[in-house]
Amino acid sequence: MGRGRWWSPTSSAAEPRSVPLLLLGVALVAASFYAGAVVRSRSSSALVSLPSGSGSRSLDPSRAQDAGSLKFTNRVSLSYRTTPISVPDYGVAVCPLEYNDNVNHSRLAEVKGGQNWVHEKGKLWWFPGGGTHFKHGASEYIERLGNMMTNSTGDLRMAGVVQVLDVGCGVASFSAYLLPLDIHTMSFAPKDGHENQIQFALERGIGAMISALATKQLPYPGKSFEMVHCSRCRVDWHENDGILLKEVDRLLRPNGYFVYSAPPAYRKDKDFPVIWEKIMNITTAMCWKLIAKHVQTAIWIKPEDQSCRQKNADLKLLNICDSSDDSSPSWKIPLMNCVRLNKDQSNIQKLPSRPDRLSFYSKSLEMIGVTPGKFAKNNKFWQNQVSMYWSFLGVEKTSIRNVMDMNANYGGFAVALSNDPVWIMNIVPHTMNNTLPVIYDRGLIGSYHNWCEPFSTYPRSYDLLHAFHLFSHYQSQKEYCSLEDIMLEIDRITRPKGFIIIRDENDILSEINGLAPKFLWDVTTHMLENEESKPEKVLIFRKKFWAIV
Repeated sequence: MGRGRWWSPTSSAAEPRSVPLLLLGVALVAASFYAGAVVRSRSSSALVSLPSGSGSRSLDPSRAQDAGSLKFTNRVSLSYRTTPISVPDYGVAVCPLEYNDNVNHSRLAEVKGGQNWVHEKGKLWWFPGGGTHFKHGASEYIERLGNMMTNSTGDLRMAGVVQVLDVGCGVASFSAYLLPLDIHTMSFAPKDGHENQIQFALERGIGAMISALATKQLPYPGKSFEMVHCSRCRVDWHENDGILLKEVDRLLRPNGYFVYSAPPAYRKDKDFPVIWEKIMNITTAMCWKLIAKHVQTAIWIKPEDQSCRQKNADLKLLNICDSSDDSSPSWKIPLMNCVRLNKDQSNIQKLPSRPDRLSFYSKSLEMIGVTPGKFAKNNKFWQNQVSMYWSFLGVEKTSIRNVMDMNANYGGFAVALSNDPVWIMNIVPHTMNNTLPVIYDRGLIGSYHNWCEPFSTYPRSYDLLHAFHLFSHYQSQKEYCSLEDIMLEIDRITRPKGFIIIRDENDILSEINGLAPKFLWDVTTHMLENEESKPEKVLIFRKKFWAIV
């Protein structure tokens, strides 16, 4: 449902939908950070800055006076309760309305109505699972892919597919219709002219983010997906010596599939035979095997055996990457015109299917020094913590769908939530230990990120954010960003009435607790035990429900 109109069914019957509680003087009012692609700049004159540096981080009223010339036309209205709240005299400024993204995009239903992507039904959006290549629905298309991979003997699960990367995913119907097969998908697409399709995907409660195949590696570890899918994604796979196909090769596990459904317009394109020949030459040089082709859909499989690649490299048909390239997180790393060899076959491990994969002790854990005992202890710890979290939140589990773990470590938090009606975006900061391969080996999805920068998502995307000893990590980094910077980004991507769970060092929690009212966050304090059975403070914040009017 579009979230442009905000009101609460819990409001009293006598209360009007638009409460006449208008808070004037918005230039100095505490508010949420609503920019979609804009982050606060200390040099910008459009926002009131929070002072940073050592010592106390409380806001200085004199600085607010310095910003007195700033004028904001927006007004803030509470719309979910009748009791007035205490608003500080100064705090974080409200971003102008032109930076505010809402999901109420009727135009996409109009433009893509013929392709059966999304239909508007009163106050609801209906996603029938259609698309350019889903003429008979996404379920039929997915069934057809399974038949193509298994010679009509099974489905995608029987083909060994557990995790999928969907390139140019639209409103993510492909991902949604894979869920009944217990196949989990990382979906991405750029922010484009089709009215923010990824925002629709997130509103549906489907794992997705904004990204594009361009000049940098995608922020996912190598050998993470059994299938990479591109349906009418309009990627020029044949250009630049197939460098984008080599990025797909990096992401695919051995015996993984690349599914390419070309745009229908290519059928009449006089250049398509040349494009197809180039794609075939590139995939043949990489030793991919074309296992099925039906109309405009082709499926290749990446080889497990390395002898063909080594032979083609000796014939100068292929460049082999330096093995050291795989050791660091793929964060802002340029694309490489080479493929990787699995020289150490002992590190290649056949993973079980879900749900066994969630608790499986993988080679990736062993390679980073995590013992089976430590792994089991971590899993038990997070099962207990998540059980307590639910009791602290005091809401129905169905009220939370999109969850982000901002410092995911081994993914234990996500696994503990695996039986609940949520999906989890697992984030591994690129300056932390490289544990994202572990997370993917457990059948989960996630991304590398730097929390000194915005995350590639729309405002108000997540119902619950979990920050476990995240802030102390960034305070210890040379590339320092302030608590306020990270809190602003948290506020931007949290939905109204969404939750933020923060655990960290006591002095950091005290600073965050002091800043929270400036963001209009409510807070409750709880105590739990850490992995060493020592008491640890837990702060649970809830973002207030307010709107720009």
